[in-house]
Amino acid sequence: MRIRTTATVLTSTVVVSALALPGAAQAAQHPGATTPLGAFASAGFEPQDALGGTTFSDGVVNGGKDIVLGVTGKKAVPVTFSAFDKEGVALTQAFLWQGTDSSSTDTITGGLQSDDDPVCTESPAEDGWNYSCKTVFTIDPATAFKDDNGTAGTWKLFLGAYDLYANASYDDDVTRTHIKRAAKLTANASPEPVKKGKTITVTGKLSRANWTTGKYAGYSTQPVKLQFRKKGSSTYTTVKTVKTNSTGNLSTTVKATSDGYYRFAFAGTTTGSATATGDFIDVK
Repeated sequence: MRIRTTATVLTSTVVVSALALPGAAQAAQHPGATTPLGAFASAGFEPQDALGGTTFSDGVVNGGKDIVLGVTGKKAVPVTFSAFDKEGVALTQAFLWQGTDSSSTDTITGGLQSDDDPVCTESPAEDGWNYSCKTVFTIDPATAFKDDNGTAGTWKLFLGAYDLYANASYDDDVTRTHIKRAAKLTANASPEPVKKGKTITVTGKLSRANWTTGKYAGYSTQPVKLQFRKKGSSTYTTVKTVKTNSTGNLSTTVKATSDGYYRFAFAGTTTGSATATGDFIDVK
């Protein structure tokens, strides 16, 4: 499956009105294919095979941040990009994909059909037309990734367009983003209060979203930093690094030195980062 969206681009050029793009454009094939887009086929046009002159730039997915998904709830992921064409653009397309061949459904995993169309604003350039475009992919992990946690990782942004003469252009790697499984982390320091110089035990658990089960599960053998913030300070410092056990649990000891907060912090992998809420220890 692909995270995909298509839309027409409004333009003042009279050719667009002649196209009369039908609703079939919403299910158009990607411009790299040798068969024509449904919209142009039904309008009687014979597009060439990716011979258009549209160029794409400035692709940004989710504001440049990782897309971190839990097990429930839809996430709106904004996408912006720019396009330029000497002839003007009639149709644009965007989707996220994984794999080695953007035209093969066998190598495109994960995804969700988008209900939001790109909105493009055109402006005249010295030798053509510039377009500033934006759209939103609404991703629900409960449906988009329910069969494969392995879709977490790097995704590529595909952009395609047809100009006003039905010539196709596309770029299947305009920019990249990372879709990650959300993580949770807890911390508890005890005993409290504690005498200065005595041993404190800090326990916690690192868990991450399992898209196939719809639940969070312990994340095993992961490095996690134990950090301390002295009372009155705003800065945490790393005390040591420990690893989670086979069920994601953490346990380590330190000597009590002063009042302050202990927490665990996980940097993340194909799983998002997580930081536990600091737990206060009163040292007598």
